[in-house]
Amino acid sequence: MANDSDVPNTRGPALARELAEAIASGRYPVGALLPTELELCEQHGMSRYAVRKALDELQELGLVSRRRNVGTRVEAARPAAGFTQSIATVDELSQFGARHVRVIRSTGQLVADLTLAKELGCAGGSRWLRISSLRMDDSAKARPLCWTDVYVDAAHADIARLVKKSPERLISSLVEERYGRSIARIVQEIQAVSLPAELAGELKAEAGSPALRIIRRYIDAAGSVFEISRSIHPGNRFTFCLEMNRSR
Repeated sequence: MANDSDVPNTRGPALARELAEAIASGRYPVGALLPTELELCEQHGMSRYAVRKALDELQELGLVSRRRNVGTRVEAARPAAGFTQSIATVDELSQFGARHVRVIRSTGQLVADLTLAKELGCAGGSRWLRISSLRMDDSAKARPLCWTDVYVDAAHADIARLVKKSPERLISSLVEERYGRSIARIVQEIQAVSLPAELAGELKAEAGSPALRIIRRYIDAAGSVFEISRSIHPGNRFTFCLEMNRSR
């Protein structure tokens, strides 16, 4: 009989899927407790480590909560709407872009007035190509995850055509391939705001409800900002996860 070390990447996720299906079917209704870790180990012939990994996955989906001396309680029949972002590198940001579909709403050039310049942290009177879109996950019935306005250096106007041709690609990746401007660093700001009325319909959310505004500035090796993105997320559809390690 195989042990968990023989198939470390399949048994935990398989158990997580099985439990998620049991929760969705009502076998374990909201408020009920799942079997204990030891009971799950005996039922499925798995190590306690593998069972814990499966339960961790359910907890990340918002399906269960876990408390010492209480157990694992079912909190929801379906995974929470939205996604959790834990991005530490540009490569991980690219993977995120591939997982969430861009639905383009408009493109066009503009000159940043003082109000917009202050919000974006750019120079007043600077010229940009703006690409406005919705971000969706791969479920056709899902609510939009966010509205995003991406501002690209107006000198790179050809990017609008490339974005429409490859909606799954990150715009920064297209700029790098077409114009050779690589990201050296990204500065990100997250602020709690009220959902703007003009976006409520697109995001299928209530105007004035809690939302998060995320502004990212993409900076090249020369220290120049060549792209700025501004995303508005309804508050219950976004979780930002930041991992920090103790410096040595």
